[in-house]
Amino acid sequence: MKTKTALLTALALASPALFAQEPVVGHPDPESLFVDEDPVKHRNKQAALHIMRELLQCNQWDRASEWITDRYIQHNPNAASGLQGVVYYFTEVMKRPRTDDCGKLTTPVVDVVAEGDMVVVMIAREYPHPQKPGETYTTTWFDAWRFVDGKADEHWDPATIAAR
Repeated sequence: MKTKTALLTALALASPALFAQEPVVGHPDPESLFVDEDPVKHRNKQAALHIMRELLQCNQWDRASEWITDRYIQHNPNAASGLQGVVYYFTEVMKRPRTDDCGKLTTPVVDVVAEGDMVVVMIAREYPHPQKPGETYTTTWFDAWRFVDGKADEHWDPATIAAR
């Protein structure tokens, strides 16, 4: 019994270390991550950059057809598939205001990985800490796209169904 109690006490004392986390931080020059020596990967990374900057950051959704196919398969459970479905989600559901002067990408991108016809963008996100009121923590979000002829044709992210 003493061994069990000692083990439980040791685990309890060590438990904060089990939950220690290094902060997730964005790259100092995120646009530099959207380049590749391979011409197809470079084209796809550049399209992902435009999606991140002009669409997701600046909400220039009237330009979406430049980087997204009409068929766009959406795996985020909050937005419909198709070009019009994703445009509707950001313009009518999220009601994000358009920014005309877009400038540089300000999203805290951690890394960009391209393989075959896929591009994955990892992003630092900060959230309120659910166990420590007034504190925040960082974690990693991702957006992944499959590209066809330089346009995003399918999308994945870790989104869950939004509460109403």
